[in-house]
Amino acid sequence: MLLAHISDLHLDGTEHATERAARVVAYLNGLSRRPDAVLVTGDIADHGAPEEYAEAARLLGTLAAPAFTCPGNHDDRAAYREVLRPGGEGATTPEGTGPVNRSHRVAGHALLLCDSTIPGEDAGLLGDETLDWLARTLDELGDTPAIPAFHHPPALLHHPYVDSMNLTDADRLADLLEGRTNVPAILTGHAHTPAATTFAGRPLLVAPGVVSTLRLPWESGDSLTDRVAPPGVAFHVLTGDGRVTTHFRVVP
Repeated sequence: MLLAHISDLHLDGTEHATERAARVVAYLNGLSRRPDAVLVTGDIADHGAPEEYAEAARLLGTLAAPAFTCPGNHDDRAAYREVLRPGGEGATTPEGTGPVNRSHRVAGHALLLCDSTIPGEDAGLLGDETLDWLARTLDELGDTPAIPAFHHPPALLHHPYVDSMNLTDADRLADLLEGRTNVPAILTGHAHTPAATTFAGRPLLVAPGVVSTLRLPWESGDSLTDRVAPPGVAFHVLTGDGRVTTHFRVVP
């Protein structure tokens, strides 16, 4: 499976955010091989407004590959559900107020899109409902390779700002994954920087940001993020033997 992974579009109606997201869509549509899917790991909207999701639906709807999304801390569950109407197995109804969790089968793999948001807060939490859904779904999948994807990284990325609002119940997720052999990797966003580390003995792969790039503590600059640096994409190649190979690319 070839999976294109983007994150943190922060669409807000401004030319800056729209142009960068449109540039990424055009880049993905221009690839010589169409990805099996495009994954968007949260912060699709900047303020959680319905018109921001309408713009997201318009942009993502022009992709040549199917797009699958999960919410981030800037997203609003009600507006996200109402406008984007996420489908998939385990999807909740548009008017629901609980976490948005669902799975999709893609090229012999399962994408498990989890809601790690806490409404009104920046930090992340999977919580009982999502962890129960994840455990049940993994067990039902048996030997099918399954990729959990959500917004907040469950491990330190060594940036004080991002690490102050990552996933707060990472230890519960690690316990859940112990002994389950059908999870080759975990995919997240939130950090606005491409990153690769490990979590619970598996690759943890963080997509670069579309709207901006985080400045690392040892990089120069007067602001937290660089809004001029080009947006980025992660390409994950997943094979039947459980191997995951990731390439990060900037979009000119």
